[in-house]
Order: sequence, then structure tokens, then C-alpha cells
Amino acid sequence: MAAGLIGIGRYVPENIVTNADLEKIMDTSDEWIRTRTGIEERRIAGDDENTSDLAFKAAEAAIKDAGITADQIGLILVNTVTPDQPFPTVACMIQERLGATKAAAMDQSAACAGYMYGLVTAKHFVEAGTYDYVLVVGAEKLSKITDWTDRNTAVLFGDGACAAVVGKVSEGRGILAYELGADGSGGKFLYQDEHDHIAMNGREVFKFAVRQMGESAMNVIEKAGYQKEDVDFLIPHQANIRIIDAARKRLDLPEDKVAAVISKYGNTSAASIGNAMVECVENGKIKDDDLIVLVGFGGGLTWGAIALRYGK
Repeated sequence: MAAGLIGIGRYVPENIVTNADLEKIMDTSDEWIRTRTGIEERRIAGDDENTSDLAFKAAEAAIKDAGITADQIGLILVNTVTPDQPFPTVACMIQERLGATKAAAMDQSAACAGYMYGLVTAKHFVEAGTYDYVLVVGAEKLSKITDWTDRNTAVLFGDGACAAVVGKVSEGRGILAYELGADGSGGKFLYQDEHDHIAMNGREVFKFAVRQMGESAMNVIEKAGYQKEDVDFLIPHQANIRIIDAARKRLDLPEDKVAAVISKYGNTSAASIGNAMVECVENGKIKDDDLIVLVGFGGGLTWGAIALRYGK
């Protein structure tokens, strides 16, 4: 029995904040942001939108794409570092709104690697026969923990949500291999400070990300029994265009075989990889039976990578 993604979805807020908008409220420039990060704009949720609202809309889209009903879901896993409140969890909140009355529900937290942790957790529940369908959501309202006076972090982040229904797929498809990891000693480089704002040592995080993303991507390709030449598409965490390029070069992939949507959305943490995947499926860059590598890193420090044969 193999587990894979049988439905995917996403939601991003309507409000677009451009680099030009940020120039008006802080000492920065469009050129400075673009050349250092690759970001041109990001989506910011309104005061009346919270993480659960974003998560609910992405989950609805994934369930519809999967062709199932909410009451068929056995477990809801929401990955977020920006829940509406400590409890009830976002997972419980969207369980009610979805009408997923038979589902267990819990939140997970592995920052920007959270979606990888969620998909791997779902894989094991499905392959064990515990649940037929697991809903995995990555959702963040990072704008509420962003220090809008700190140009080194404020320019990086955006809000959004992604979702996937994990279930049984045909032989040869689905999640083929994975790697999850953590290094708590690096937590001091990316964390939420005493003012509840994102704090980051950009240089240290950059060094870690460039090394770990390349290593993890290669590891899961080898675990799945393939070589880098077999990879059809790479979906890296959308944190910085230079980090994305480093991962691409490690796999010797051309630019058109790599998801790079950071210019439009910025870093949306747990929503980043899933959002990029949906966009690439929608525009035809990812097709059934493509060998895809998902790879990300986040605060903790955490990381995760998945080799996936796309399709049901």
C-alpha cells in the first residue's frame, strides 16, 4: 500500500503588499529587497482574517480536488507557528467548519519544515491502515508576528495556506522516500523573541539552509533508488532566491524545472512548499508520474525532504 497526495489546494489573501509599499514605512528599497531575496510582493491577511480562516479555505480546495467529502477524513494535521490562539487548535477549528465530524485533529509545529513533517506523519497513518484519508494543512499569518520596523525580517514574510489530502495511490506513485531532521542548537538563529516577533540571524540561517537543502534533496533521491538526473521537478522552500538557486544547482536542474514563486508570495513558512506545488500543477509544470523532490528548512532548526511520484 502506497500513500500519496490525492488532492491539493491553497489560499492566499487578496491584499498584495509590494516592495514599493514597504519603502513608504521603512528604510528599504525595491532594489535592495529584490537583489537580496528575490521577493517583489507578498500577501498580507486582513485584520478580520486569522490563520484558521486561511487554513479552512485551503482545506476546502484540497478536499474538492481529492473528490471526497469532509466526513471521510480520519485525521486533520495543521502545521503552523501562528495559531489563532494556543487552544483550541487550528485543526479543531477547521474540523468544525469543514464538517469533518469523524476526524481526529491536532496542530504540529516545525516552522517552515512543518508541511514536510505533516505529509510524512500522514503517510504512516495511511500506510498503517489507521485512516483512509488524512488532511494536511500548512497555514500561517506571519504578519501578526512580524516587526514592521525591522527591515531585515519584515521584507521576507507573507501570509497564506496550503493543504493536501493524503490517501492510497496506485503502485509506483506517492511518497517514495523522506528525511526529517532537527538541530536544536541552531534554535538561537531563528526564533520568536520576547516581543513575540520573528528574530533571525540571516547569515547563519543562510549557511544552514544552503547546506541542508542540498544534502537532504540528494539523500531522498538516493533513498528512493534514483539519481539526480531522474528528477523532473524540484519544489524548495521559498525563503530566498539564492537558497533556491543553490538547491537547484546541487541537483543540476535547469531553472524551468524548479518552483520559484517567492517573487509573488515571499516566505509563508509552513504554507510555502504546498503553495508552490499547487501553482506549478495549475500552470502545467508538474504532471502525473513526474518525480518530484520537496525540500525545506525552518526554525528549530528543522528540515525535511520528500521524494514523490506525483499522481493518484
